[in-house]
Amino acid sequence: MKILVTGGCGFIGSAVVRLAVARGHQVVNVDALTYAGRLENVAEVAGNPLYRFEQADIRDRAAMERLFVAHAPDAVMHLAAESHVDRSIDGPGAFVGTNITGTYNMLEAARAHWLRSGRAEAFRFHHISTDEVYGSLGREGLFTEDTPYDPRSPYSASKAASDHLARAWFHTYGLPVVLTNCSNNYGPFHFPEKLIPKAILNALQGKTIPVYGQGENVRDWLYVEDHADALLLAVEKGVPGRSYNVGGYNERRNIDLVHAICDLLDVRRPRAQGRYRDFIAFVPDRPGHDARYAIDPARISRELGWKPSVTVEEGLEKTVNWYLANEGWWRPLLAVEGVGTRVGVV
Repeated sequence: MKILVTGGCGFIGSAVVRLAVARGHQVVNVDALTYAGRLENVAEVAGNPLYRFEQADIRDRAAMERLFVAHAPDAVMHLAAESHVDRSIDGPGAFVGTNITGTYNMLEAARAHWLRSGRAEAFRFHHISTDEVYGSLGREGLFTEDTPYDPRSPYSASKAASDHLARAWFHTYGLPVVLTNCSNNYGPFHFPEKLIPKAILNALQGKTIPVYGQGENVRDWLYVEDHADALLLAVEKGVPGRSYNVGGYNERRNIDLVHAICDLLDVRRPRAQGRYRDFIAFVPDRPGHDARYAIDPARISRELGWKPSVTVEEGLEKTVNWYLANEGWWRPLLAVEGVGTRVGVV
C-alpha cells in the first residue's frame, strides 16, 4: 500500500511512518516542519527506498493537489495538526488554520484524487483525532464512539470541527473516510512541551516540575507505538464511515504519573542528594482544564482485533530510558520558544 502521511515528522506521525515502512508499505511523508516536526524523528527510514519526504503545508491547497497527482496514494493518514492545548490558549488562530482549514484542503485534494481514480473502492482517508473532542468525564464512565462532542479548549474545538468535516465528506460525497480518536500518547520522540517529557527533562536539569492544580486530573495513557499499530490496522481494515476509539486501559492521575517518573529517575540516574520528587511544584490550573479522560476501545478490539500491548509502567520505563539515552535529540529542543516556560495563561 502507498500511504500519504501528513505530519509524519511529528511525534505520533513519525511512529506511524517508521512502523509502516518496517511493514513494507510505501510512505510519502508530508510535513511542514514547524517547531514540533523534526526530520530526526524519521532518520532511521530516510534512506529506505519505500520512503519519500515532501516538505509542504496542508494549509496550501495547491501544494496538496500537486502531491496527490504526483504520488497517487492508495490511502491517506491525516495526522498533521497543531496539538498543544496550552499553545491553543495563547494563539488559537494557528489551530483554526491548520486543524480546520488544513483538514478541508486535505479532504478536497483527496476527493479529487479519488474521483480521478474512478472512485477506487480500496481508497481510504484516515482522519486521526483525539479523545479531547468529547470534553470532560466525571469519576465514572468511559468515552465511546457515541459520546456527544463537548470540546472545552481551542485545540479540542478545532479537532472536533475537523472530525465533523471528515464525516460530512463521507456522508455528502461518499469519500471513504475512517476516523480514530485516541487517548493521551507518550513514548520516544515526544516533543518536550508535553507533560511526560517535560517532567523527565526538567528533573534531569534540576528544574521545577510543574503540575497543574493538585495533579488530580486523570488521563488514559497510550504508548505511541501501540497507537501506531492501531492506526495502521484502521487504515487497512477500518470500515468507511466508521469511527474507532483507541485507548490504553491505563488511567492515571497526573501527580501519580509524575511520581512514577521521578521514582524511575531515582533508580536510573540518582541525584547526589535528595529525590527527584523534590522538584515537583503545583502551579495554578490552566483555563478549561478537563478533569478526566478515559477511552473505551472495545469497538476497535472487537471489530479489528487490536489491543494495547504495553502497560503504563512498562511504557514509562521505556520512555525514561529513551530520553536518558538520547540527549542529542532533546537537548537542542530546549531552545525552542515555549519549551521550558509556561504558556496558556489568560
